[in-house]
Amino acid sequence: MTDTNALTMDAPVENSVLDRGAQGVIGKALDRVDGPKKVAGKATYAAEYALDNLSYGYLVRAPFACGRITDIDADAARRLPGVLDVITDYACFIRNPAQGNDTEAPEQGVREVAYFGEPVAIVVAESYEAARDAGEAVRVSFEPGEGRFDFDGRLDEAEQPEDGVAPAHFDQGDLDKAMAEAPHRVDAVWTTPSQNSAAMEPHASTACWDEDGLTLYGAYQMPASDRQQLADALDLPVEQVRIISAYVGGGFGSKLGIAPESVAAALAAKKLGRPVKAVMTRQQVFDATVRRSNTHQRIRLGADAEGRLNAIGHETICSNLPREDFFEPAGIGTHFLYGGANRRITHDIVRMNRLLSGSMRAPGEAAGMLALECAMDELAEAIGLDPVELRKRNDPQADPEKNIPYSTRKFTQCLDEGAARFGWAERNRTPGDRRDGEWLIGHGMAACCRSNMLMPSEARVALTPQGVAVVETDMTDIGTGTYTILTQIAGEMLGLPADRVDVRLGDNRFPPGAGSGGSFGAGSSGSSVYLACQALRRNLAEAMDCDEKDLTLKDGEAVAHNRRVPIEQLIGHGLDAHGRIEPGEMEKKATQASYGAHFCEVAVNAVTGEVRVRRWLSTFAAGRILNEKTARSQCLGGIVFGIGAALTEELVHDARNGKVVNRDLAEYHVATNADVPQIEVAFLPERDPDANPLGSKGIGELGISGAGAAVVNAIYNATGKRVRDYPVTPDKLLDALPPV
Repeated sequence: MTDTNALTMDAPVENSVLDRGAQGVIGKALDRVDGPKKVAGKATYAAEYALDNLSYGYLVRAPFACGRITDIDADAARRLPGVLDVITDYACFIRNPAQGNDTEAPEQGVREVAYFGEPVAIVVAESYEAARDAGEAVRVSFEPGEGRFDFDGRLDEAEQPEDGVAPAHFDQGDLDKAMAEAPHRVDAVWTTPSQNSAAMEPHASTACWDEDGLTLYGAYQMPASDRQQLADALDLPVEQVRIISAYVGGGFGSKLGIAPESVAAALAAKKLGRPVKAVMTRQQVFDATVRRSNTHQRIRLGADAEGRLNAIGHETICSNLPREDFFEPAGIGTHFLYGGANRRITHDIVRMNRLLSGSMRAPGEAAGMLALECAMDELAEAIGLDPVELRKRNDPQADPEKNIPYSTRKFTQCLDEGAARFGWAERNRTPGDRRDGEWLIGHGMAACCRSNMLMPSEARVALTPQGVAVVETDMTDIGTGTYTILTQIAGEMLGLPADRVDVRLGDNRFPPGAGSGGSFGAGSSGSSVYLACQALRRNLAEAMDCDEKDLTLKDGEAVAHNRRVPIEQLIGHGLDAHGRIEPGEMEKKATQASYGAHFCEVAVNAVTGEVRVRRWLSTFAAGRILNEKTARSQCLGGIVFGIGAALTEELVHDARNGKVVNRDLAEYHVATNADVPQIEVAFLPERDPDANPLGSKGIGELGISGAGAAVVNAIYNATGKRVRDYPVTPDKLLDALPPV
C-alpha cells in the first residue's frame, strides 16, 4: 500500500528534516551520479534510441516570411532513392475513442506562414542523408503577404498584452511628478537584441506507435506539460501519449514546450507505421525554435540628495508574432529589487513576422537587468556615490509594491561580501584613468535577483527489500544536476549513501514532476521527494516502535532507543510512498527571491576596442544550497551567458523579411574560453522556510541576471563611454578610445 504525503505551502516549514539528517550528504559537492554514464556514452539522448525499422525525418521550411502556401510540390522528392514519403498535412489515422473507430483527421497542414523558415512539411527516408537531399527537392509555392519586419519603425504601434508572469502594466504614485522633483535623475533607453538558446543538443524527437498509443523519445524540459501539449496537437487522450526524456543536453527555455519536430515525427510515424526520428539541424534550431525577444527599455530613476530612490520607471517594448500572448517580462525584478514610492513598470508588444519569442534563461531579469543595473551605475555617478552604497541605501525592508515582507533577503550582505572579496575599495575610481600598456582597465559591479517559484510536483520513492531507495518522477535533468540532488535529498532523508539511491527521471509513466525551468525544478521536485521520504521515515519509525523525531537513519541503519537495525530488516517485501507538493498562501504572504552581486575587471584595447574580462567574483544567497558543485556550475554557466550577452550575442534578422541571418554557432557568437576568466563564486549561508520544506530557492537563472551589466559598467569605467545598445562590440567603442 502506498503512503501519500502531500503538502500545500500555506505556512513556513520551520523544522526541515534535512537539518537533523545524519547521513551528511545534503549540500556537499557530490560528483554527478550520472557523470560516468555520460562520459562513457551510456546516457541515451532523444536522437540515440536504436529502434527497429527506424526511419529518418527532415523538416522542410517555408522559403518566405509571410503569406499563404498555394502548393507544395513533393513529386520529385518522392521519386528519389530511399524516400518513403513527404508529409505536408496532419492527415493521419488517429484513434478517436468517442467514435470507437479510426478516423482520418481533416487536412490541417501549415497554410498561413507567419515567419521565414516556419516548418511546413517533413520528408521521411531510409537514411538521414536521403531525407535531407529530398528536402531540398520539395518546392513550395505561395502568395506573399504584407510582412512586418521593422521593429524600430513600429514602436508607436506597440500594444498592451494580457498579464503574464508579471503584470503587463503597473503604476504606483506619480512617476512623472517624482522625476521632475528629483535632485538626481537618469532617463535613457537601452536596447537588447534577439537571442537564441543554442543548447548543445539540437531539438530531436523519435516517435513510435503501438496499441497503447504514441511513445516519443524527446529532448524536453517539462514532460508532464509537454505530454498534454502533444496530446492536444494530435487530438489524442493524454493517456495515449508517453514522453521519455531521460537526458537532455541543455534547453535554457527552448525545450519547455513541444517544438515542430515532435508533432511532425509523430504524424509521420503514424502514417508510415514505423518509428521516425527527426533531428533539427543547427540552422533549423535557429530558424524554428523560440528566441528571446529583442527589447527597447526606457529606464527612469529619480533619487533625493542622499541617493534614495523616489521614482522608478521601467518601460519595455518587445516583439512577438501576431496573437501570441508571451511578452519578455523585463521589469519583473524591478518590481521588488529596490525601494521607491513612485513606480511605473510596463510591457508592450510590437507584432512582427519574426520567429516566435518565448522564455529563455531568466526570462525578464536577463534582459531587464542589462538596463536597470546600468541605469543604477549612471545614477551613482550622477550623485557621486559608490555604486555599492547606492544599492544598499535602496534595499527596502518590505516589498515596495505589495507591502508584504520578504521571505529571506540577504541582498546587502551579498553586496558587502562581494565588495570585500573582490577588493572593490581598490577599484579604478576615475573612468579612463587606469592603463596597462595599450589596455584600459576598468571595474564594474551589478546586483542580481531572481524570483523564486514553487510548482506542483509529485514523486514516488520505494525502499526495496535490499535497502535501496528507488526515486521516480518525470522531472528531467537538462544538465543542471537533478539526478544528483535528488539522490542527495533521498539519501539524507533515508540515511543511505549515494550508491544505494536509484533516481529515475524523464518518463510520463512516473508521477508528474515540475520539470526543469524557471529555477523551480530543484525546489519543487526535491520537495516532492522529501515528502515521499518523510512518509517512509514514519513507516520505519513505526517498525522501530519510536517517534519519527527520535529516529536516526545513517549508512543504511535505523537507530533508536539504543537499537541499531539494518533498514532492510524493517522493510519486509518493500515500502513505497508518494509525495506531492503544491504552492499555497506563502507565495502571497512573502516575496520570495534569490539575490546576489557581480564584480568584474575588464581590459579594453585602446587600439582595437577589444574587450577582455580579466577577473570575476559573484556572491549569491539562494536558501539552502543542495549541492555546492552543481550549484556553482549553474552560476558559472549563467555568468558566462551574461558575458556573452554583454559582448557578443546577437540574433540578426534580415530587415527585408525577418529571416535569421546568423543561423549557426560560427556566426552567432557565444562566449568561449578566451572570453571568460577564472570565476569565483561564493554562497552565503541561508535557509528559507517560506519557500519549501528544503529551505532552498532557485539558483539556475540567478547567475545570468545582472552579469552583463557588470561588464558594461566596467567598460564605462575603463573608457568613459556609456554604451546602451547591446552587445557592446568594438565598433561601438572605437570613437571614444584615447590615443595609445
